[in-house]
Amino acid sequence: MTKILLLDAATEALSVALSCDLENAHFEVCPQQHSQKMLPLIDSILNKGNVSLTDLDAIAFGRGPGSFTGVRVGVSVTQGLAFAANLPVIGISNLQIMAQQAFDSCDADYVIATIDARMGEIYYAEFKRGENDLAEFASSEQVLKPEDLQLPSIDALVVGTGCQTYSEYFSADNFTINNDITLPNARFMAKQAELELAQGNTVAAADAQPVYVRDTVTWKKLPGRE
Repeated sequence: MTKILLLDAATEALSVALSCDLENAHFEVCPQQHSQKMLPLIDSILNKGNVSLTDLDAIAFGRGPGSFTGVRVGVSVTQGLAFAANLPVIGISNLQIMAQQAFDSCDADYVIATIDARMGEIYYAEFKRGENDLAEFASSEQVLKPEDLQLPSIDALVVGTGCQTYSEYFSADNFTINNDITLPNARFMAKQAELELAQGNTVAAADAQPVYVRDTVTWKKLPGRE
């Protein structure tokens, strides 16, 4: 059985799972505590699954978009562990993670995934239900003001903190906002990570890269936010 460590710290949520032991996956919302909690949590998840770091086939991480600090934490931890055990790594979009959760848990064929990017903007991408129910990109990842959105005319399920903050922009009759899927959860990286590993779409630890989408910004920290 394939063993992939799945981890994500790119938003206010922190989540860790093993692809071969999803029942013990961990998810919590803990802003600004990712760097303190992640390594002990990974150790706990590995112990529960009776898996050592050297038993793993790969490490998959949420590559962004999200909090600049959170994305960097996820990449740094992934690189450190992968270097130590000589493991390949797989970066997966945080928007795609939420879309996958929607396809796994809801009767939808098209999903709009959003993350509140602060400063009046959202991270945004569209996904279609692909082969084996995998979330496939139907648009590029973007960061933009909600008033500049060019929304599709087809029926879509909308998930994430972006549509929670700016719900008025997703009020059309063809959209259904899901209030249960607001932040990415690493356990829903498993299917995509296994596919990428099987297809050889991995990189060495040194080549693990964050995807900020918003590349240059004057960062303004808000109380209780990363």
